Amino acid sequence: MENENTKKIQEMKTDLNLLLECLKYQMDNPFSQKEALVTIHSICQQNSNASIYFREIGGLMFIKNLAKSSEHSMVKEASLYTLGAVAEQNVFCQQTLCTSELFEDLHWFLSNDSNINLKRMSVYVILVLVSNNKVGQMLVRETGCITVLSELFTTVLSKAELNLSDKSVSPSYQLWSSVCSTLCVCVNNPQNDDNQMICCSLFPHANECLINCLKPEIIRPICSFIGLTLANNTHVQEYFISVGGLDVLSQVLVKLESNSHKTLSSAKLAVVVTKTMDACIADNPTFGIVLYKYHIVSKLLALLVHESLDSEEKFSIMLTIGHCTEACAGKLSLSQEEYSFDENEAEQLKDMTVKEKNLEEYWKKAKEILHRIEQLEKEGDEEKFQREAHKNRISSMSINIQNTLKHLHTESISGDTKAEDKDKSQSSQPQDYKSHGVMNKVCAYDEQVKTLLKSANPVNACYREHVQNKTSYNANSSCNQNLREEVPSEKKNFASPLSDHVFKHPILTVKNKKQQLPLTDPFALCSDIINKEVISFLATDNCSKMLKYRCAGCIAVEKSLNSRNFSKLLHSCPYQCDRHKVIVEAEDRYKSELRKSLICNKKILLTPRRRQRLSNESTTPGGIKKRRIRKNFTEEEVNYLLSGVQKMGNHWNSILWSFPFQQGRRAVDLAHKYHRLSKHKCTVP
Repeated sequence: MENENTKKIQEMKTDLNLLLECLKYQMDNPFSQKEALVTIHSICQQNSNASIYFREIGGLMFIKNLAKSSEHSMVKEASLYTLGAVAEQNVFCQQTLCTSELFEDLHWFLSNDSNINLKRMSVYVILVLVSNNKVGQMLVRETGCITVLSELFTTVLSKAELNLSDKSVSPSYQLWSSVCSTLCVCVNNPQNDDNQMICCSLFPHANECLINCLKPEIIRPICSFIGLTLANNTHVQEYFISVGGLDVLSQVLVKLESNSHKTLSSAKLAVVVTKTMDACIADNPTFGIVLYKYHIVSKLLALLVHESLDSEEKFSIMLTIGHCTEACAGKLSLSQEEYSFDENEAEQLKDMTVKEKNLEEYWKKAKEILHRIEQLEKEGDEEKFQREAHKNRISSMSINIQNTLKHLHTESISGDTKAEDKDKSQSSQPQDYKSHGVMNKVCAYDEQVKTLLKSANPVNACYREHVQNKTSYNANSSCNQNLREEVPSEKKNFASPLSDHVFKHPILTVKNKKQQLPLTDPFALCSDIINKEVISFLATDNCSKMLKYRCAGCIAVEKSLNSRNFSKLLHSCPYQCDRHKVIVEAEDRYKSELRKSLICNKKILLTPRRRQRLSNESTTPGGIKKRRIRKNFTEEEVNYLLSGVQKMGNHWNSILWSFPFQQGRRAVDLAHKYHRLSKHKCTVP
């Protein structure tokens, strides 16, 4: 394994060296250089060690210089794309490329009249170098790249291009989306206050885009940019509110919430806007007073009950509601003297009272939602506890039923044994008393089972009462009938009516007491079946209908089964359990594949399963084997052997059965003979 890894690493190094030489000696062939760059990118993506080795042999510096000095646009684009991919793959390559010289080259590509693809590749390299890199955030500001990115943010997309269609995305939009992502990493992760102050100048243009277009392709990048730019920065938040940003977000949220009942995408976008709004008012809840005129709390409550939102999205909505109402509650509850009223003081006071009432209603709805959430959690815990208790009752009841059945079965067997040991005078006495005692035990057991079943599952009480009435009637009639009959107890087979109805246990019969085989406890053999039957009886209301159709493989306990009659028994049963159904399907599938192989293969080499002992291998009366008589191979047999090997190869059994060899000849004899012939042939000059 180590040798293979070493070989792969060596091959990778050889490929990178050859590709780098190809770049150096194919300066007049841009297509070859582009293919070499794409191949280098592919190798570095597949192996992280390749990026490190390529940096060590000077490949990164050469590609950086190639992107600057090449006259062909396609080579520049491929070079920048390769640099970005390698830097994204390895942090050491990112640190190597994070220089002011490279940022200045990227600034030149973005500021000049370059094509859109070259600008996209330049923005991609800036994104990779600045991501999670404080030094990159500083260089992107000092070299003026962030200023160029801000200009692209405002000028790339025109008003006509804002109306995007789902089928086609213009290259200008792709460039604009890359610029948004790059500005996001410039201001955050890690947070950079200086870059945030520069990017906040783009808020008016962002507000204009939000007002003119409500498509997800526009709203999501802008909301991400706004949220990261004003996060944890009070000065930027104040500026955003001063330019009407919070009002714009409120208007967009109102529109999206009204459309959320029609389209799922509107609900998802409303959550995105809600998170951006919360980022603006989280540090200073007093900013939330701006939202009261748009009834944002009521809109958020209506959005909270939307079925398509997951728990994380609903949690962000509830967090925003808390930040909105934290400052509004104190502001709206101030006394009349703390406000400066205009001419219509009465109307303003009336409006303030109405707003206070609305706010109280919002709080009441919020408390009801919180109470409902706590109630659902409590109900979930109670249901879990009831399920565990129900499982424990089922398992204990199943054990009690099995113990009771085993006890009754043991008593019946012991009663039969005692009856055999009695005198002839006692055996001639009437058996009414014994029969009566046994049936009393059965009836008592029946009442015990009914009590257990009734206490196990109260949901199916009506159904069980019907079954119990029917069972008790059958039990009483069977008890009366058995009292009138005089039959020896050892020939009587008793079973509880309810156990017959529920478990359908096989009846124990004794055909011949002299040739009686040792009894096996049927309840130990069928314990798994009894457990499944009890659980299925308690779990479904239609168990009486299902119990009529039992799997024959589960019932046939006393029959002498083998591989032949058991397969026929399973195939003839229309009501198979899952376990035996899998067995039947596997057997049928194996037989069908065997038939196909017999039909498809023209040459079938069969070996007989049994052979009759040859006469010369007979044994003496004392049990000692006789020595086999030696028989030399005739010329005909040698010809048969050579012809068979030529046609069939070393399949000695097939050769033995295909030619008329002498009686007593075996396959091993043919093998030894052919080996000797081959050896003799090799020694003869």
